[in-house]
Amino acid sequence: MIMAFTIRSMASLRPEPQIVPVNTPQASRITTPVQSSLSTIFPRRVKHSISSILTKFHAGYFRISLSLGGQALLWKTLIGPTHDKSTLRHVVRMFHPTAFLVLWSFALFILILLSLLYILRCFFYFKMVKAEFLHHVGVNYLFAPWISWFLLLQSAPFVAPNTTSYLVLWWFFAVPVVALDVKIYGQWFTKGKKFLSTVANPTSQISVIGNLVGAQAAASMGWKEIAVCLFSLGMVHYLVLLVTLYQRFSGSDRLPAMLRPVFFLFFAAPSVASLAWESITGAFDIASKMLFFLSLFLFTSLVCRPALFKRSMRRFSVAWWAYSFPLTILALASTEYAEEVKGSIPHLLMFLLLALSVLVSLGLTVFTLLNTRMLLPDNDPISGLRHLPTVSP
Repeated sequence: MIMAFTIRSMASLRPEPQIVPVNTPQASRITTPVQSSLSTIFPRRVKHSISSILTKFHAGYFRISLSLGGQALLWKTLIGPTHDKSTLRHVVRMFHPTAFLVLWSFALFILILLSLLYILRCFFYFKMVKAEFLHHVGVNYLFAPWISWFLLLQSAPFVAPNTTSYLVLWWFFAVPVVALDVKIYGQWFTKGKKFLSTVANPTSQISVIGNLVGAQAAASMGWKEIAVCLFSLGMVHYLVLLVTLYQRFSGSDRLPAMLRPVFFLFFAAPSVASLAWESITGAFDIASKMLFFLSLFLFTSLVCRPALFKRSMRRFSVAWWAYSFPLTILALASTEYAEEVKGSIPHLLMFLLLALSVLVSLGLTVFTLLNTRMLLPDNDPISGLRHLPTVSP
């Protein structure tokens, strides 16, 4: 009992813990350092992540919007009115319009997202954009955003070609293309360091595609003269560029191995040209067929050389999206050819190219979703092109 009493008395002498109210100055002195550290660390991390994205982002990422815009235009053509009575075309037309609207909306969302990122890059890192403009590869992808908008404009389910909104949007997208034409094409024959023989590479064909897509959009409004003007501007420079690339002057055939998928642009340009000429003349005539056959030949030549793309396929990169857009445009041209030339072989060709383009686009979408951490690598072949070793294909 004496021991128990002693323990109780000692416990009574022990000071009781004090509970400090939250709103007292003592509590504020205790919680303020934690709150301040969290409030400073979180914005820093967000700022660092946004800065990292903007510094690694470049116009080459618009390959994704090019592919999705091409798919939207392809499926709008397939489900649209046609004189083709084949079974394959009838089955394809069963594609529900709601699914097409979802595809077009998704393509629009991706394009808006990429455009906003590039606008932020221009605002905060203008020196990087300027360096991209001065590079013989990066400058060609500055056409890609406007080509993507042209494709979505032509495939828009609620904007008719004869409306004022279509007219305003066409001018808004066409002016930057012409401005880039004046700058780039002028350098090809006026500046010694920018001669075509020294800067020509497969991505140079994107500038040609920009003019041809603009011509196709203008022809759909009935502007034949402007369409012919843009078509001639693109085709003349395409012929010069094609001859230059075939001759493979020193320095014009050197690209990083990761960029070799852009060789598919060789058959993208004549495919777009065949569609643009059809829009101008109103029929898939001899000239359109010649351009389509040229694109088929170039496509076959590249497919027969898989070793050319072996090194670029070792690791996923956004450059893989360069496969999709040319295949989609070639499939679109094959649908117009199959509608003009009745027979089983044209429709079989259309089916094969259509299936290939859809499978490639779906595969790239899945690969992109599974490899989101690899979308912004440190050794990007465009943003760090000057520091990468180049190899001759």
